[in-house]
Amino acid sequence: MTKRQKIVRVTLVAGVFILVMLLVLASCGGAGKDDAKPRKPVVSTGPETQLNVPAGYDTRRGWEIQDVSPQYAVASATGLVAYLARVDDSRYQLRTMNAETGKAGWWGRAWRPLAPVDRYPRLLSVTKGDRQYFVTWSFGRLGEYALASADSLVSLDVYDAATGEQRRVEVPWADAPTVSSTGPGILISDGKAVSAVVDPATGEVSRTAPGSLGYPKDCPNCRKLTEVRGVTANGLLVSGAKEFWVRGGWFSRKVAPKGTEPKSGVPASVSAGHVLAKWQKKKGAKDAATHDLWVVHSLDTGKEVAQVRCRKPAINPAAQPQLVSSPDGRFLIAGRLAFDLDEKTGFCFEEADGTRPLTLTSVADTGMAYGATSARTVTDALAGGGDPVQVNLATGEPEPLALNVRLPSGDANGVGLFRWTDRADRQRLIAYVQRVED
Repeated sequence: MTKRQKIVRVTLVAGVFILVMLLVLASCGGAGKDDAKPRKPVVSTGPETQLNVPAGYDTRRGWEIQDVSPQYAVASATGLVAYLARVDDSRYQLRTMNAETGKAGWWGRAWRPLAPVDRYPRLLSVTKGDRQYFVTWSFGRLGEYALASADSLVSLDVYDAATGEQRRVEVPWADAPTVSSTGPGILISDGKAVSAVVDPATGEVSRTAPGSLGYPKDCPNCRKLTEVRGVTANGLLVSGAKEFWVRGGWFSRKVAPKGTEPKSGVPASVSAGHVLAKWQKKKGAKDAATHDLWVVHSLDTGKEVAQVRCRKPAINPAAQPQLVSSPDGRFLIAGRLAFDLDEKTGFCFEEADGTRPLTLTSVADTGMAYGATSARTVTDALAGGGDPVQVNLATGEPEPLALNVRLPSGDANGVGLFRWTDRADRQRLIAYVQRVED
């Protein structure tokens, strides 16, 4: 190679290098100062995922997050939605988001749960007085750095929903527990008569021995299949094979609805401030053999709030319908049942012969509820089972929706919450804003 050829070659290489650098600088030069900061969710452009949802939701407005836990929790008073995110192979973190704006809220400290690390811890919310809390919990055997002396325990992290203040509570527990938060305390039970209650405000744990549940007199059924069902401001809600009571408070036999057998009451589920119970009609009533009475009772007093008559199923379901409340507490749904507590009315959505029952999945403060006919369970309805419908509880008339419509799993402060698993098997939580009628 001649000297002239070498010079040309070096010049070409240098030119290419300069050109590449100019391109790199050009691509970087368009970034503003704000690009160095974490980007905030842009509500105006709407979520990336556009699902087919009921027309009452605007898919152009809302927010979306991915790689989140299957469960979420809502604290309506704060306007926050809480979810769990995986930090690394063994740790999780509770994070919050403003339901209306999609802006990030406070984040808790990352922690390692007791359960297998490939499973998300459980998540729920609880209200005591005017304070709301988020609770994460797991169950398992103690590790090297355990704080309590027992073979296994329930580990709970309780967060003040308004401030994010975090408190760890560990309760020794022998077997897999049931944990619920339908009253002013967090109830841990074995699904029978053994229980513990955690005060979310202080972390104090109280236990009541099975022999001290305040069994009512002359109630042999109360001592059969005894189960602690919930927490009230006045004590534990307990049930037997039939009949139920609040320890030290009211007894179902004394508050039996008119026209029912006083000893027939069976609680189905509990929500904040209320218990849903099934009652048998009085013997001799013309529909006693075919229908039951479903009644919402006040947890504090046992008094009836609303009721509805519903046909007995040909086959008893494996699980009782679970109460779900609208964010403001006015409306309750449970399977095919719905109640307006302000109007003290109830609905049973099924055909006259009991076929094609409606399974409701969510209800908004507006009284608009969503669900599906002929779905086996709420989970089935949310997965696309059955035929989707919407029903305005002001009229009680179900309206069919397109078969490809995805139903909301919940509602929070004017947005519908939708769970979605994409093709990469990533869990997504999507919020669409409710449309406002003119």
